[in-house]
Amino acid sequence: MAFFPAALDNLIDRFASLPGVGRKSAQRLAFYVLSMPDEEAIGFADTIRAAKKEVKRCRVCRNYTDHEICPICSSDRRDRSVICVVSDPKDVLSIERAREYNGLYHVLHGVISPMNHIGPDDIGVKELLVRAANEEVREVIMATNPDTEGEATAIYISRLLKPFGLKVTRLAYGIPVGSNLEFADDATLTRALEGRTEI
Repeated sequence: MAFFPAALDNLIDRFASLPGVGRKSAQRLAFYVLSMPDEEAIGFADTIRAAKKEVKRCRVCRNYTDHEICPICSSDRRDRSVICVVSDPKDVLSIERAREYNGLYHVLHGVISPMNHIGPDDIGVKELLVRAANEEVREVIMATNPDTEGEATAIYISRLLKPFGLKVTRLAYGIPVGSNLEFADDATLTRALEGRTEI
């Protein structure tokens, strides 16, 4: 027996498909959206549609932007000799929040994960190698999460970069193993950046 109309069930399913949202949270979100005034709910839907249409990946670093090249890559105040490699765009925000790093970024949009059928060709490894070969890069900082997949990705990329004669470093372990960059506080991220080591 169906308790809710099909449209409401579909909305709950959509919310439940988001990372970190369980079934009960999905139900609360769906009920909240239904209780919104029509114009507010339509505005919410329009905002999602506009973000999907206007936000794209930077042609250089692959971070999210609404231009061809993001503000970080187009800035003449950034140190172009250092590239910090991160798994996700939200990791860029975490590192920028610490206000200690002034180089460029490269966003992989994932990590190597054989269990999830994600290989090097599924993330931005090729684009990073092109940048390493063609830009004035002297150092690449591997800032993937300190979990099994993040470590494997960092080691794999560092081996590919060695022939370029670049210094390849890894964030120091001020960040607890198994955690995510987005949850690290500013002081921890600062110590991790200052204490990075070559791999």
